[in-house]
Amino acid sequence: MNDTPEKPTAAKKVPAKRTTTKAPAKKTAAKTAPATKATTKAVAKKTTAKAPAKKAPARKPESRTALVRRARRINRELAELYPYAHPELDFTNSFELLVATVLSAQTTDMRVNQTTPRLFAVAPTPEDMAALPPEELEELIRPTGFFRAKTKSLLGLSAALRDRFGGEVPGRLEDLVTLPGVGRKTANVVLGNAFGVPGITVDTHFGRLARRFGWTTQEDADKVEADVAAIFPKSEWTMLSHRVVFHGRRVCHSRKPACGACPIAPLCPSYGEGETDPEKARKLLKYELGGQPGQRLKPPADYPGQPAPPMAPPAAAS
Repeated sequence: MNDTPEKPTAAKKVPAKRTTTKAPAKKTAAKTAPATKATTKAVAKKTTAKAPAKKAPARKPESRTALVRRARRINRELAELYPYAHPELDFTNSFELLVATVLSAQTTDMRVNQTTPRLFAVAPTPEDMAALPPEELEELIRPTGFFRAKTKSLLGLSAALRDRFGGEVPGRLEDLVTLPGVGRKTANVVLGNAFGVPGITVDTHFGRLARRFGWTTQEDADKVEADVAAIFPKSEWTMLSHRVVFHGRRVCHSRKPACGACPIAPLCPSYGEGETDPEKARKLLKYELGGQPGQRLKPPADYPGQPAPPMAPPAAAS
């Protein structure tokens, strides 16, 4: 019986030394080895998962030359699609165009065209408009929205035309942008359509399509204008603006573009952002392409659609 307790004593010492020295090393090694294998497997899985993406052919960056050629081809296609493209504001002179363009902010051209006949009947010249009481002018332009801010701009620019430009709308961009409420967009509309001076009109439609077509990545209107101006010859700027805006209003809408009914879809890098089914896409077309009235009460003779209806008379007070 004395041998029985001695064996355990000797057994305790040996494991104790091994536990303090070699055992942890073995455990550590045991833990490290599986971790390394797991990491290797994980890396292998990630590599395997990523491999197809690397093998998939990525779209080659478009060269500057290719971009310019594609952009100019889009312009030619739009010219064939909209040979009747025109400014969609009714006007008979530069002052009416200037006023109508200021009023068109945050509203449709149709609404402006329905509003301006009464306005120009009361104030056909800068001198007449500058003399209107603010309250009267506000009521005349109320249907266009933001009528208080627009009233301030119209009174300011009318007074400036009367006092600084002899009652005439200037034909230079650097003069136009000094008028209250007139920025580069408005100035380019007036220059291009009243004076025949080429200009690019960057409104919300033009900016949206310029980005979708890959002509620019800019959001700032002045930067968009500069990028697009570098692609097209100056002689094309005004009509390019009309064509792109026409397409943006009729086909390439903001929320749901009619991709499936777009004649220039093969040239558009953004194809697929909207409805691609041809039948469904055709139902999204607007204005003359959708069988609806246009925006001008007095459209050009070659316009293939219906004129916009005049504004309904106000309801009689009971």
